[in-house]
Amino acid sequence: MSDPRARKVSQAALMSTADETEASFYEAMQQGDLDKMMAVWADDEEIACVHPGGPRVVGTVAVRAAFEAVFVNGPVHVQVHHVRRMESAVCAVHHVTEKVQAMTERGMETAYVIATNVFLRTAMGWRMVAHHASAGLPQDLPDITEPRTTLH
Repeated sequence: MSDPRARKVSQAALMSTADETEASFYEAMQQGDLDKMMAVWADDEEIACVHPGGPRVVGTVAVRAAFEAVFVNGPVHVQVHHVRRMESAVCAVHHVTEKVQAMTERGMETAYVIATNVFLRTAMGWRMVAHHASAGLPQDLPDITEPRTTLH
């Protein structure tokens, strides 16, 4: 078995940007891979995650347990759309729409989730420090942005 520290170093090499870290996060979801999921997160007791309709989960042990519960049902079939980014040299905030597909008794169903992913640049590369997901609508809607004219 490989040394876990070596795995973290190799993961850091793969996550040299916030975009790469986000891609690894969603790959872990699609693969139902708990170890890959936790390699994305910062090793900090202040990390936080909110799943749609769920409580705020804080700390590495709690975040791991939350994703372990999600993966009990297998991988999560999710695609990211409408990524909006705000980034600095050490912090990145991505607002995304997640298209989630799941098999139900009625067949394959699609739902949309609105999520915010927050990343920090660490000594180990870019790491996720927060993921907050809220239930969206059954259909994908365009973003609501500021009106182009001033209203008075």
